[in-house]
Amino acid sequence: MARPPRLLAAAFLLIGALAMAGTTAMSAPAPPESEVNATGQPPGSAAPVRGFVDGHTHLMSYEAFGGSLLCGRPFDPDGAHEALVDCPDHLPRGEAAWFENFTRTGSPTGTHDPVGWPTFRSWPAGDSLTHQQTYHRWVERAWRGGLRVLVNQLVANRQLCEIYPLKRNPCDETASLRLQAQRTFELQDFVDARAGGPGRGWFRVVRSPAEARQVIAAGNLAVVLGVETSEPFGCRQTLGIPHCTRAQIDRGLDELHALGVRSMFVCHKYDNALCGVRFDSGTQGVIVNLGNLLSSGRFWTARTCTGPEHDNTIEKAGTLPPELARFLPGGVGLPLYPPAPHCNTRGLTSLGAHMVEGMMERGMLVEIDHMSVKAADRTLGLLEAAGYPGVVSSHSWTDPGFLRRIYRLGGMVTAYGHHAEEFAETWRRSEPLRAEFGRPGYGYGLDANGLGPLPPARPGNAGNPVTYPFTSFDGAVTLDRQRTGERVWDVNTDGVAHYGLVPDWIEDIRIVAGDELVQDMAAGAEAYLRTWEGAVSQAP
Repeated sequence: MARPPRLLAAAFLLIGALAMAGTTAMSAPAPPESEVNATGQPPGSAAPVRGFVDGHTHLMSYEAFGGSLLCGRPFDPDGAHEALVDCPDHLPRGEAAWFENFTRTGSPTGTHDPVGWPTFRSWPAGDSLTHQQTYHRWVERAWRGGLRVLVNQLVANRQLCEIYPLKRNPCDETASLRLQAQRTFELQDFVDARAGGPGRGWFRVVRSPAEARQVIAAGNLAVVLGVETSEPFGCRQTLGIPHCTRAQIDRGLDELHALGVRSMFVCHKYDNALCGVRFDSGTQGVIVNLGNLLSSGRFWTARTCTGPEHDNTIEKAGTLPPELARFLPGGVGLPLYPPAPHCNTRGLTSLGAHMVEGMMERGMLVEIDHMSVKAADRTLGLLEAAGYPGVVSSHSWTDPGFLRRIYRLGGMVTAYGHHAEEFAETWRRSEPLRAEFGRPGYGYGLDANGLGPLPPARPGNAGNPVTYPFTSFDGAVTLDRQRTGERVWDVNTDGVAHYGLVPDWIEDIRIVAGDELVQDMAAGAEAYLRTWEGAVSQAP
């Protein structure tokens, strides 16, 4: 269960008081904790900033979807042995963890070792989607290894929350976003307390690009709040009838902006009253399409595309696990679709256009991923008409044909994380476009804790593996194999099993693609800040 905020605050103050007091006979023993296995201090970096940007990760998604779908927490005052635990419904051997099993193997049946701390035999793992991947010590290791900007996407999905039978939080999406924002600031307070007091920690939530530059210049991590939610401000739709108004959107944008949110998706996973979505494929697509039916009263509607851009292909109808099949109305089966390539018939609605315009007025970054090609095309048209550079594709969920328009505007692309060779190939394909528009700086969007896999180990790496220890891109920090409890991870065999292995993954990228790619990634934080500055400068 999540601790009440007052108890968390009291715990942080106690930790800070003990840290300030030095050694004392009354001090309690330090709680068990993960190692960082990084020696050295990240240097401050004034403009131009040098360091990496993760444009898409979910630090607090354990509170989303009802709060019982994802197991473990990114921090706990009592240490790793309290934070890194499995979900109670996964006991004794994972047989009842049907969502974990279905998304990992395509079958609702399976087992895993539920014990986290201290053995971690089965998780975290890159393909285990319901176990904690962003524990604070792992994020610290990523920062020490070169991360300078992290976009923490607050995430919610009412329909998935209602489908999943266990929950301890309400399914209201706005309430979930508020709670995750609160938890992010609590993590900042927690890190501060461990560092000796307010403002002393390495984890800093920022509200402007100028503030981000100050934080990075001091050698710390700038954390930007984003929002990835399926029904922003309650803007669902039923059989095409919207459940929100323009005034509701305006109030919602004002509230999120006041919370510190500076980047946002217009739609995510399900068609809503604002726009149609880019489909999911494979096993997960079957689940999401059912959610679209329950959310909107319709399955996705698709046509065979006639233009060069297209949405993801909807796979042939599969079999739902019993836990989900019971939600199908009597006599209703999964739909059949015309030949691929598939395009969603739904685009950006007038309410969606109003939201995009409202984001521009507030200097916010418009996240174009998850929009159908029809919606993305119109959204880019609105941004182009306004000359607004604040557009981001943060985890490769838009058609590559739109990247030219994003770069021409001055926008930013952070690519989804694949194994080192595949990521390097994605970078190579982007080089001509970025050179054409003078856009150096490449980023990644790992989508950690976002129900998507992290990069696996590079195939065939025995001949040129990552060797430990290695140094960060700037030579300031030496990193060895990461240890948490009794488990020691190695990127050559484990891939990016958790967020602390991101520096190891970047070293693997250097081995297969050379320093040129890593140095281009080290310009990623600066590129992101310039896109953000362009958005702020264009706001009225």
